[in-house]
Amino acid sequence: MDRIVIGGGILEVAVRGAGEPVVLIQTALTADELFPLADHLALVDGLQPIAYHRRGYAGSSPTKRPGSIRRDAEDCLELLEGLAIESAHVVGVSYSAAVALEVATLDSRRVRTVSVIEPPPVHIPGAAEFVAANESLVDLYETRGPAFALDRFMNELMGSDWRTELELVLPGSVQQVERDAATFFGTDIPAILGWDFSIEKARTVTQPKLYIGGEMSGPWFAQVRDLMVDWLGHPPAVVISGADHNLAITHPGEIARHLVDFFSGFD
Repeated sequence: MDRIVIGGGILEVAVRGAGEPVVLIQTALTADELFPLADHLALVDGLQPIAYHRRGYAGSSPTKRPGSIRRDAEDCLELLEGLAIESAHVVGVSYSAAVALEVATLDSRRVRTVSVIEPPPVHIPGAAEFVAANESLVDLYETRGPAFALDRFMNELMGSDWRTELELVLPGSVQQVERDAATFFGTDIPAILGWDFSIEKARTVTQPKLYIGGEMSGPWFAQVRDLMVDWLGHPPAVVISGADHNLAITHPGEIARHLVDFFSGFD
């Protein structure tokens, strides 16, 4: 991976292919979660997928508390500047979907399209339950340590055999998430809970938009889909059959196909 200097730090980045840049903003916890999607997009002529590690993950610079969606968005824009990219398709998943939307509001000239895959459910009618669950995780992290909190979270997300399953699809990721768990619990979760977004802010995102979600992602993300489609002015919305919130890991090929179809409308 290349290393790009940004304000006060360094980001690891992998640039593949040549053509229209597609920046894949790293989500929370699993640093390489979007690399399989980048692999699929790299097979498409005319696209240049760019995947990178945010501060606090893998070999990128450490992050600072408190966490900030806006700061991660500013880092993304600085990365594009460092790569001499005038504009890009911007894609975010879960945590990084919030970052993608923030990037679009900060500098519309840099964002050709924005694609969001199940942003955090902090603004839905049932947000209180999601917020309480995340506050409980932070409390576990502070009282029992990152290893205990990580195992609890991953058991809920992927099941008791999460280490084997994660290692099968993303070799080396178990060691990485164990090493970077403090960033997730101490920085990313507080950033999610403090994400400042509203219908008024959403309506400032004037670039073409795409929403992607999983059929099996549960009631929180069903509400997210309804909310975001409404707030973002009813963009195309794709629901991937049989997929849950891990869809970037389990269904990268299908996501890539929908992204390519979407991008092709803006040649």
